[in-house]
Amino acid sequence: MYICICNAIRETDLRKAALSCDGDAEATYACLGKRPNCGQCLDEAQEIIDAERAAAACDFLAVEAA
Repeated sequence: MYICICNAIRETDLRKAALSCDGDAEATYACLGKRPNCGQCLDEAQEIIDAERAAAACDFLAVEAA
């Protein structure tokens, strides 16, 4: 699914970038070589980024505890 129509950023691309880039949605877009145009996608993009990072942190903690 496309999260950002203006930049043709797909959810899968955003999730991958969330794990390799720090910062908010705008910073993550920058890691993809993009920047927000209309800005309508930023709230949803931030939710996806936060969820992906939280899931990765849980996975890390689960492995570390084992």
